[in-house]
Amino acid sequence: MTTQAHDTAEPDLVVTPPKTAAAGLPAVAVSMKMALQQMGPARTASSLLRLNQVDGFDCMSCAWPDPAPGERHTAEFCENGAKAVSEEGTKERVGPEFFAEHSLSDLANRTEYWLGKRGRLTHPMVRREGAEHYEPISWDDAFTLVGEHLNALTSPDEALFYTSGRTSNEAAFLYQLFARAFGTNNLPDCSNMCHESTSVGLAETIGIGKGSVSLADIHKADLIVVSGQNPGTNHPRMLSALEIAKHNGAKILAINPLREAGLLRFDNPQKPLGLAGRGTELADCFLQIRSGGDLALFQAIGHLLLKAEEERPGSVVDREFIDQHTVGYEAYAAHVRDLDWDEVLAATGLTRPEIETAAQMFADAKRIVNCWAMGITQHHNAVATIKEFVNVALLQGMIGKPGAGLCPVRGHSNVQGDRTMGIWERSPDSFLDALGAEFGFEPPREHGMDAVAAVRGLRDGKAKVFIGMGGNFVAAMSDTELTEAALRSAELTVQVSTKLNRSHVVCGKTALILPTLGRTERDLTGGTEQRVTVEDSMSAVHASRGRNKPAGELLRSEVDIICGVARATLGDRYGIPWHAFAKDYDEIRERIGRVVPGAEGYAEKIKKRGGFTLPHPPRDSRSFPTTAGKAVFSVSPLAAVRVPAGKLVLQTIRSHDQFNTTIYGLDDRYRGIHSGRRVVFINSADLAELGFADGDMVDLVGEWSDGVVRRANDFRLVTYSTPKGCVAAYYPETNPLVPLDSVALQSNTPTSKWVIVRLERAGQSRD
Repeated sequence: MTTQAHDTAEPDLVVTPPKTAAAGLPAVAVSMKMALQQMGPARTASSLLRLNQVDGFDCMSCAWPDPAPGERHTAEFCENGAKAVSEEGTKERVGPEFFAEHSLSDLANRTEYWLGKRGRLTHPMVRREGAEHYEPISWDDAFTLVGEHLNALTSPDEALFYTSGRTSNEAAFLYQLFARAFGTNNLPDCSNMCHESTSVGLAETIGIGKGSVSLADIHKADLIVVSGQNPGTNHPRMLSALEIAKHNGAKILAINPLREAGLLRFDNPQKPLGLAGRGTELADCFLQIRSGGDLALFQAIGHLLLKAEEERPGSVVDREFIDQHTVGYEAYAAHVRDLDWDEVLAATGLTRPEIETAAQMFADAKRIVNCWAMGITQHHNAVATIKEFVNVALLQGMIGKPGAGLCPVRGHSNVQGDRTMGIWERSPDSFLDALGAEFGFEPPREHGMDAVAAVRGLRDGKAKVFIGMGGNFVAAMSDTELTEAALRSAELTVQVSTKLNRSHVVCGKTALILPTLGRTERDLTGGTEQRVTVEDSMSAVHASRGRNKPAGELLRSEVDIICGVARATLGDRYGIPWHAFAKDYDEIRERIGRVVPGAEGYAEKIKKRGGFTLPHPPRDSRSFPTTAGKAVFSVSPLAAVRVPAGKLVLQTIRSHDQFNTTIYGLDDRYRGIHSGRRVVFINSADLAELGFADGDMVDLVGEWSDGVVRRANDFRLVTYSTPKGCVAAYYPETNPLVPLDSVALQSNTPTSKWVIVRLERAGQSRD
């Protein structure tokens, strides 16, 4: 079956010049318009004024940290946060009548945008084997159905327990406990598709897979490096932190293939000058790097820093830090001193003077924070690139001191917390030992399936049940046609969700939709008002409590759903008190405190106003829990990947009207795209060389060595500021072009930022 909607025409698509500033009055207008349209005045006020407040609920749209209590603005949210809340708080509903009217065949032809705009799910629904429609099912019968399928498996390893980053710490802890008590470590999660490369690279070099900075460090830095990241769309509240840093004297070095508005200027809508369009200039230096060239760039920066140290001994390289806290320096230094500049320039697409200017910014700075996101992590060499970031930080002693450190910016609100709670297919023995001791069973030790392996497992018949705790796995995953076929082959798929999405349409032979409470909604599970906790990108943990009336009377919390499935599957096996956990979430937090490293006293700590911060040895005491006992310099080969003539490198990106696979609208005003999504941003020189013109319609055809033809059809070419040979287009529309087997070394993350494609005129050679 085709992976595209049948109607891909976008007759209303309009292209205008891209913006040079983010936010401002337009952000306020768009936020309020969407909120009022979807929620109405009363719910808009009650929701947005509680968003990211100490006694309110945590935003579901990103993991950027909150200011300290007492320092938060009344409107402590961004445009995309307001959109996320509006989507969850919508007045529209998807109940049994909707599913009676719409068959699976009908829904399969709808776009992701259309599906999402139908509204909130209100009833548990089941698709019986062979049926074309979902029908209502009681909660008890749904739980029983899941338990029967799980218990009928030949092995627990035939079950997959997927997790989205929206899941709370309490739900995540119970979910991994249930999976391991059932007998498997098959715990793929959305981190496998985004920041897994970060987790691997940092764990091997500094001993912990998390960033080493606080929000205060951003404010104190005198150089902030923003690599492979679009904060204006993906983490807009970061712009406020960058503005504070700029006002404190910081410089910003932006490194990205696209010249994004959020890297150039921030018109702060909370300030009069911002509303007037006279905001803060951000990037002092912008390097428009070729996709995948960051490893070469940072090796060149290391090379130039060592050269500067030779010229000015003791002023650039922190030898005291290196000698006391690191291993591997001599091998690293020898490697980057022997730099092949031709390879660097070919890989980066930059000039040597541009790179020297950037290196001088490093050399002059005393407090450097290096930030990055998926523009770095979704490459074949992603782990090596992150190790190169670490190398440069170690070279200058930029870990474990105020105003400096490593700052991976996570894209989902609690993806880091989920990993802390044990959502990981490769949890260390120390965690499993603590879990087993606390609950009186021996957890499985064999590593489980990650997201890529999960698709292979379903495809090959090694996995038969897929349970999704939030998210939209089908639309988020690479190689869409293969992924969809794999999910359709499952004996059972279960989706715990707030809204309709593609993963409900592309389902197993038997399928369940279990509607859950949203982050904004009051949780009265167990007859008392509950709250949950989340962890942000900087290891800060805090409470989140929804106050709005739930979208339907039958909605249950994620915690309640997990406990119901666990009871139906495990019964009283191991004596795990599922009833008590559902009745009082403090019971879960007590167990978290006894199992999760650094979370001692968790139940009491989260009662503190604003929460608490988990320990981070490199940040807190410059101790590095690696196998070497010190931070590790790494040596990685540098080789520019040559793209065949006539081919291009595609990176998949988000629109500004989008959060992950959730499509809020059809405008990307920062890039000048209106009323459409099927566009390819391309350099004007590539257009001329390939014989196309701006506005031409093309099909994208993947170039991968397995012989499978991967296509994404009917895209409009848009001339844009992007490096020659590099194009960009939105996902999930272009996910069909990312081969399942094209992954980052070590992390197994899909290489969604490095896809070799060719352009064909639309309809030229379709089957």
